[in-house]
Amino acid sequence: MIRYLAGAIGALLALIPFGVEAKPFTDAAGRTVELPDHIGKVLAAGPPASVLIYAIAPEKLAGWVREPKADEKPYLIEAVRGLPTYGRLTGKGGTANIEAVLAAKPDVIIDVGTVDATYASLADKVQSQTGIPYVLIDGSFGKSAETLRSLGVMLGAEERAGKLADYADETLKQLGDTLATVPADKRPRVYYGRGPDGLETGLAGSINLEILEAAGAVNVAAAAGKGSLTQVSPEQVLAWNPEVIIAASPKFAGSVAADPVWSKVEAVAKGQVFNAPSLPFGWFDSPPGINRLIGIRWLEALLYGDHYKGDLKAETRAFYKLFYQVDLDHAQLAALLKGALPATQ
Repeated sequence: MIRYLAGAIGALLALIPFGVEAKPFTDAAGRTVELPDHIGKVLAAGPPASVLIYAIAPEKLAGWVREPKADEKPYLIEAVRGLPTYGRLTGKGGTANIEAVLAAKPDVIIDVGTVDATYASLADKVQSQTGIPYVLIDGSFGKSAETLRSLGVMLGAEERAGKLADYADETLKQLGDTLATVPADKRPRVYYGRGPDGLETGLAGSINLEILEAAGAVNVAAAAGKGSLTQVSPEQVLAWNPEVIIAASPKFAGSVAADPVWSKVEAVAKGQVFNAPSLPFGWFDSPPGINRLIGIRWLEALLYGDHYKGDLKAETRAFYKLFYQVDLDHAQLAALLKGALPATQ
């Protein structure tokens, strides 16, 4: 939760430039936000916004919501690796405070993800407290291209954002072409396990399982109802008996075969347990942002290998060059894909 420090606000508001020409922008919540004519620095309210801003205009990123880990930094351009960390304004476990936000001196705050009355209220409150424009952007996976183009216009980076949006459009088109060749009854039943024990997963409609549903696979945990993340038991997973398990944690992926309950699950018995690549951002989740575009290509190769026409290694290199502006070497590529595909691929 944000700590509103009234005493600090008055002193720190002086750090924000006033008198700058403003232009109205209607955000995804229908809020009209007055933006400065030129945006030089952007503060991300949460992880998906960090990824989006980094991909479109890394030079405008004010800092990180969470400091990049040592194994993540080589997958980011050097200029952003040492940016300050100020915490998150939104979502569970909000850690940012008004002092940190004001000290960053951003021209605008951007949040990307779910857009509803709760997030709109938070945006209004932060904007009122700080005087900094706060924009909400729809982070739905299916609207990735639209989101990229919209933010590109806002940040004055239309050309670059357009290239990223074209990639998003092509990715979803390719996915549609692949799914058109796979009958619904031939699509795999999948369990996504988060955490070291794999017992956290997403229900039907969970943003954390959004790309699995987009990829046409069956989320077995949807049998437990609609919602977001939830805890389950190994016995529940055994009852669902998925054909494929996707693990967010390599520790979980490496331990299931030795567990007497998990070992009876079809996916485990047949060796169909795979790691979700996660550097510098998750391909499946964590965060649920545009970083999932390469995750769709991976899921196509993983789940529909006989129908997938691409070269995942080449596509991974292309995505990282385009979105993250890094050239992957052989070791980095191998680290990303370790345990993510069947041994024959």
